[in-house]
Parts: sequence; C-alpha cells; structure tokens
Amino acid sequence: MESDTAGFFEEPADYYPPSPPPTSQIYTLQSGKTITLHLVGHSPLEAHHLWNGSRIISKYFENNVSEVQGRTVLELGAGAGLPSIVCAILGAEKVVVTDYPDPELVVNMKKNILGCELIPVTNSDAENSPIVADGYVWGADATHLLAHLEVFKKDSFDVLILADLLFRHSEHKNMISTIEATLNRKKTSKAFVCFTSYRPWLQHKDLAFFDIARERGFLVDKIIEEKMDKAMFENDPGDEEVRKTVTGFTLRWPDEKCT
Repeated sequence: MESDTAGFFEEPADYYPPSPPPTSQIYTLQSGKTITLHLVGHSPLEAHHLWNGSRIISKYFENNVSEVQGRTVLELGAGAGLPSIVCAILGAEKVVVTDYPDPELVVNMKKNILGCELIPVTNSDAENSPIVADGYVWGADATHLLAHLEVFKKDSFDVLILADLLFRHSEHKNMISTIEATLNRKKTSKAFVCFTSYRPWLQHKDLAFFDIARERGFLVDKIIEEKMDKAMFENDPGDEEVRKTVTGFTLRWPDEKCT
C-alpha cells in the first residue's frame, strides 16, 4: 500500500519488493466451478493484486443473487474484474467493468471476460454480451459508460461496485461524484463499497469516505464484516486484526431523492 501523501500514480520506493511478471489467480465459486483471473505484472494503480474486498463482495453476491440478477452493474477501479464477472455469471442484465484507461489494464479486463466460459454470452459484439470492459477516470464525464445502457433504454445503473478503493483518500470526492452521476435514483439502487483498512493507522481516513457520502445526501448502511484467515500483506505494519478484516457498506438514495 502506498503512503497517504503519494501521488495518484506513485508509490513509495522499496515499500514492496519488485512486482512479479503477469500472473493468474483462481477464484472458486460456491458451485465449485472456477474463474481464472489474469493480473497485470505491475500497476501503479495496484491492479496487479486480487484484493480481498473483491473476493468478499463476490461471495456476497453469490449469497444474495437478487442484488444483481436482471440488473445493470457498474464496477469502478476493477483491476481483474472479479465482482463484475461474478455478476455476469449470476445473470446481471448488463455489467460495465472499468478501470483507469491504461491500455494494458483494459486489455487485461477484456482477457478475463473472454476467457471465462461461465459467462452466458461472450463474443466480439459487446452489445450482445452481458459484460463489457471500458476505461474510466473517477469523477470524469461518465457519458460513455451510460451509453452501454442505451440498448436497454436506461440512463443509469442499478448497482455500483467499489472494491478496495478507499485507500485512495484524495479520490473519495471523485468516486462519490461518479456514484451521483451513474447510480439510478430508485429506492432499490445501491452502491456496494467493500474494503480493508490495509494501513490501520489511517483507518479514519478510509472511513471519511462515508462522511462525504452522507454530506452528499446518501444513506449509508453496513452489511458485511468478515475476517480473513490472514492479512493480505502479512509483513506490513499495523494491527493485524484490522488488516484481516473486510467490511462492506451500501450507499442508497434517500426517499426524497428517488424518482
């Protein structure tokens, strides 16, 4: 994890050993079937990790299929795109999986989509596939993301996913601006925010995301708290119990903001 004062594309020198070349990891669904996820060899945006938040929110959706089945889904900062792929497998109407518009990151997301035989339809015609990958910078104009919904005559998403993004403290306002711009204003619409405080001494800054969300008028509810068997970065400093804990919240529109 990078220091709080590092730039968006920077991380402290020698904080971790050099990243390995591109690798892959396996995620096992509750059905016993597996998803192979390719990871980029290194990314200043931390996309070379399969984060615990993405694993836990994926499991949550498997246990709560109605949250995504038949619904439109947008994932921000997706990395390998595990939650999005799981949503597509579970029957989401349309999933748009995004990360920073770096060609390597977008190509890798597409590779994971095309390599997953469990997705109902996957071919070169993105409009006929339940899942598509795209580049996006948090807080920027989201018109091109919403355009993926035009075929369904919809102009916003039912579900948003933010998995292990809150350590980017300087980007909290941009993330919430994107939620405001893309989350359907219905009582049933939700943004799922799942994370671990990998730097326990900065946990208050992670949680400040929800203060901003409340200030913007969102209702915030805690839905998940799960402890992993071990911390993701075992040799990191800080309270190990905090570093092992994955927490999930939802953001919803209050009644007066719903249409």
